[in-house]
Order: sequence, then C-alpha cells, then structure tokens
Amino acid sequence: MNEQSPADDAEGFATLRVERREDRTVVELYRPEARNAINARMIDELHRVCAELESDPRPLLLIGHGTVFAGGADISELRERGRDQALAGINSRLFERLHRLQAPTVAAVDGWALGGGAELSYACDIRIATPTAVFAQPEPGLGIIAGAGACWRLKELVGASVAKQVLLGGFRLDAEAALRHGLIAQIVPSEELRESAHALLDRMAGSSALALRMTKMVLDADGAHPLADDLTQAVLFESADKHERMTRFLERKKR
Repeated sequence: MNEQSPADDAEGFATLRVERREDRTVVELYRPEARNAINARMIDELHRVCAELESDPRPLLLIGHGTVFAGGADISELRERGRDQALAGINSRLFERLHRLQAPTVAAVDGWALGGGAELSYACDIRIATPTAVFAQPEPGLGIIAGAGACWRLKELVGASVAKQVLLGGFRLDAEAALRHGLIAQIVPSEELRESAHALLDRMAGSSALALRMTKMVLDADGAHPLADDLTQAVLFESADKHERMTRFLERKKR
C-alpha cells in the first residue's frame, strides 16, 4: 500500500469514496484531476474493497465522480511498466477478483469509460449508462493490447464481430450502440444515474441474498451444467428463506 497522503479520508482512501450500507456498498472512483484514471493506488484501494466484500458479501455499485466513469489507466504509470509488471497482471487480476465477488455488481457509467475504465465496467455483472456514455479501447494506438479483460470479456458481452470493431477498428460504443448490443441494461438521464442504480439494487435487495449469490455462481461456472444447477438448487430448496418467501407468495395469492 502506498503511503497515506493529505488527501486521504479517515480510512486511508485517496482515490475512492466508499459508502457502506446494510445491503450494499457504493464505491465512487475519485480522481477528479485525472478523469478518474486508474492508477496503482486505486488498484490497491479496490483490492481492499474486494477483500471486505469477500468476507462480508453484499452488492456493489461502482460509479465515477463527476461526468466521467474512468478515463482509462494512468498512462504515465503504464509507460514505465515492463514485462514483469505485465506478467503480474496488475489490472487484470483486480478485475477478475471483482468479477468473482459473490454478490452482484453494478457499474453506473456516465461519460467516458476508456481503456481500463471500460474493462472495469465489463467486469461488473450489470451496467447502466447515461446518454453521454462512451465505451472505447484505444490501447493499440498506444502500442499495447487491452490486456485487462476486453479481449475476451467484451466478446462474451457483445459478440466477436462487435468486439473486433471496437478492439481492432477503433470504433466507440456510445450509449445507444451499447444498449443495442446488450452491453448496458438501460440508458437513464445523467441526473438520475445514481438514483436509477440504487433502484436496481433495491430490486436485488427484494430477492433472497443467498439465491442471488448462487444464481451468479451458476451463471459464471465453466461447464458442469446441469449438475451445478441441480446442486445449487438442492442447497436453496433446503433454506428457510426459500420456504418463507414461497409461503408469503402463496398466502398473497389466496387473498
């Protein structure tokens, strides 16, 4: 961990604003002087958030400060990285850790989501965006690949053809294109972005936390279907939460 700076909050966060609620954690990327670019300090601090959510699973909302989600990785740091840093997967290991969190994750994107910023959003389970949102991967223009997940996650999210247009052709996905290709779930006005993201998390909070976690586990599992589905359902069928929820449903139906 880097040394604490005068700009750090009481918990030592310098690049994030973290809000913890009973049923969710909200993380705001906060580097206004650099369009919320992802630097080593932010990576360290996001690892701290992931560790916390691994020990106490709850849904996560990621949002950028101001009118930009994240303007990519910090180029001044990337320029100094060499082979060893690439093999260490500094950004990719964090994004994979984020992707594997047990509870659902939501990225609320306003403005630019460039390079590593776009890849950070791809690692989340669901994305919503404003009309000004733009997803782009400019890495080949800088002599590198989009090495923190875009080369395979984006293909999974939008298909190989669109992924190649973005990664090879340098095309940008604005909000309408991102919605059309399924990258985002909805477009909301900028002033309603945070409220809409919380409304999505409120819907999640109305579901069984255990059922959501296990649904995500099955969705993300490699192969083993339908065995993984059956084993997961077996666990949920024995839960008191399932019995109580179905009882409430049947009682409402009788009225």
